[in-house]
Amino acid sequence: MNLRCVIIDDEPLAINVIKNHIAQLKGLEIIQTFDNAIDSLEFIRSTEVDLLFLDINMPVLDGLSFLKSLDQKPMVILTTAHEEYAVQGFDLEVLDYLVKPISLPRFLKATNKALAKTQESPKPTVENNSIFVKVDKKKMKKIYLDDILLVESLKDYIKIITTSVNYVVHQTLGSFTDELPSSQFVRIHRSYTANIKRVDAVEGNSVEIANKRYTIGRNYLEDAKNAILKNQSNN
Repeated sequence: MNLRCVIIDDEPLAINVIKNHIAQLKGLEIIQTFDNAIDSLEFIRSTEVDLLFLDINMPVLDGLSFLKSLDQKPMVILTTAHEEYAVQGFDLEVLDYLVKPISLPRFLKATNKALAKTQESPKPTVENNSIFVKVDKKKMKKIYLDDILLVESLKDYIKIITTSVNYVVHQTLGSFTDELPSSQFVRIHRSYTANIKRVDAVEGNSVEIANKRYTIGRNYLEDAKNAILKNQSNN
């Protein structure tokens, strides 16, 4: 599965350079571009983004300030014509720092870091009504699908919330959700995937699961409601 990429840069030429580089590589796809950070805020907060190419020097809201404003950050590669911001960038735990003009070999080195990072943890294994996930360096834990209430994104980790125990796993929410049966699990927010069978109520743009209410993201609202209501009608 390709990494979902977003480019934020106020220079059209810089955006085109990154687009052209990505077009020559495998494993990456551009889902959106923005010419300023302000316009991207809602999209970044409501949509799953795996990798963000972020320019630093932009009007109104610069890249570093934008990055600090995000509660949950995708992997970030900073792009800038000024080397002096490198230390600040790495303090914010960015993946890499590219100085313009960006050559293809240097771009490849940076994106390889992102691709390698997504492959660090083994994918979960689904068998019938259960799933095996790696809960520590050596232990694979069997979790019954019906026991899962919700899966929550914790940046590079996920929290699998079950009826009895919560598990923290080194895995992105998107890749984990892709391994789950779509007939039972649905993405309701960039931070949540819900077990359809465990949804007790739907009200407006939220669902109730085990006496807790979770917001359905605007970009997921139609698909999530359709999946949940379809499941109820089949029971």
